[in-house]
Amino acid sequence: MKPEKTSLNYEDARSEITSLLGSDIKHAPFLLTPDEVAFVLGVKPITLATWRSTGRYSLPYLKIGRCVRYRVSDLATFLVSRRGTHTGELHNDL
Repeated sequence: MKPEKTSLNYEDARSEITSLLGSDIKHAPFLLTPDEVAFVLGVKPITLATWRSTGRYSLPYLKIGRCVRYRVSDLATFLVSRRGTHTGELHNDL
């Protein structure tokens, strides 16, 4: 018997993000710092800076003065869009 496929959706991704950051989903921060996003994605903050400057991945960000922030909703959408089941799948931003 094959394992049942589960689909990652926006709410699941948002819930996972907030649990990783130690927040209650109802009181989750609206904006995340690059350090928080790097922690969630398991990359270094410098990797996010590279993605921003090269456009390598379509992870939207906000620039507020010198500060960079990411919306939780954009991060959740990004995670859902990156879900794959095998290496032969193509993603829009590759």
